[in-house]
Amino acid sequence: MKPVDINWSELGFNYIKTDYRYVSHWKDGKWDEGKLVEDNKIAISESATALHYGQQCFEGLKAYRTKDGKIQLFRPDQNAKRMNSSCRRILMPEISEEQFIDACIQVVKANEAYVPPYGSGATFYLRPFIIGVGDNLGVKAAPEFMFVVFGVPVGPYFKGGMAPVNFMIAEYDRAAPFGTGAAKVGGNYAGSLLAHKIAKDRGFADAIYLDPQTHTKIEEVGAANFFGITENNEFITPKSESILPSITKYSLMHIAENYMDMEVKEEDVFIDKLDRFTEAGACGTAAVITPIGGIEHNEKLHVFYSETEVGPITRKLYDTLSGIQFGEIEAPEGWIVEVK
Repeated sequence: MKPVDINWSELGFNYIKTDYRYVSHWKDGKWDEGKLVEDNKIAISESATALHYGQQCFEGLKAYRTKDGKIQLFRPDQNAKRMNSSCRRILMPEISEEQFIDACIQVVKANEAYVPPYGSGATFYLRPFIIGVGDNLGVKAAPEFMFVVFGVPVGPYFKGGMAPVNFMIAEYDRAAPFGTGAAKVGGNYAGSLLAHKIAKDRGFADAIYLDPQTHTKIEEVGAANFFGITENNEFITPKSESILPSITKYSLMHIAENYMDMEVKEEDVFIDKLDRFTEAGACGTAAVITPIGGIEHNEKLHVFYSETEVGPITRKLYDTLSGIQFGEIEAPEGWIVEVK
């Protein structure tokens, strides 16, 4: 398939309409087999639960073109598992891992011309989602659901290279104890928009959320997970029931332990004990790692390794995971699904 005429080096993280997307409907207790469609518009009832009660969830993963021209997905089974966990939390029907992965593969193959070339730094981002549809008025689960997967070529998150950025502590909570913080549902993100705007207006990259019960422990960094590196060669990341379980984070934990011989811990990360970390970062699908230069708390900026340079361990973590995703480094068993 001939590549489309796109300046890959100019791509950002923006929506671009591609040729095909996958759509499956749940009705009468089961999902249909799904199909590829060209229309990127969705027609649903004005009373759909997705519109009024936020009954929806989504995922994000990428397809990577390797040096030899192959295309591969990174740990899609984990995205399927997390989507089903979100579905269970808000009473939506689960989708089988087989159908989830098959849908992603179909979308990548059908839009192969939009998969960026190896070496461009760009990737093909996939956005699966499930929404409650059908006629409904009362506060209850929808009578019908839609599962959709679309894909978009996106550029490297860091224009001009990976560089540290600063964050501030949010005055708002991201999630409630025993709430939906661990589910990837839209309401979590809608609730974060104001704190993000305040942070951006003040010159920070984003806001960091503390635990909602005590406001003493770091939970999430914007829409990403936090990690810190200690001088004792430890990889530390917060542990909480209201943190979204990042697939990137758990991949980095495996790499830190098995590729870099680090001690890995999930534990409380207290905001008043940042001195224990020599480096820090935020991790997620879009950027892999965003190095944290400093965190402002109580009007004081705590700087980690540097505000201008990436720490050596953070750099190695990034290079190793990116190498696995692009097929340059051998992946642990089961991490890669080949598309073609």
